[in-house]
Amino acid sequence: MTDDPKVRLVHISGKVQGVSFRIWTKTQAQRLGLTGWVRNEDDGSVTALIAGQDAAVSRMLKQFWNGPVGASVSRVVSEQASLDEAPTDFRITR
Repeated sequence: MTDDPKVRLVHISGKVQGVSFRIWTKTQAQRLGLTGWVRNEDDGSVTALIAGQDAAVSRMLKQFWNGPVGASVSRVVSEQASLDEAPTDFRITR
């Protein structure tokens, strides 16, 4: 069914910590009507779970390549995830 939410687990690498990447992600996700979460990882990367309509998820995946001012994204890798993992809002975790 085309109305089913699309859910992606996304790993973003590069200069993505210390540049408000998580706050930027939450703002962009909320503007697109997405739910999920974003967190910093110990290796300096950022991981996000995004869930929503296909077009909004696709747009967010493209926006990850730009990030906020000061970010320098070198890699964005996404994989399918389960809707069971997504909260009903968008959160910054850890």
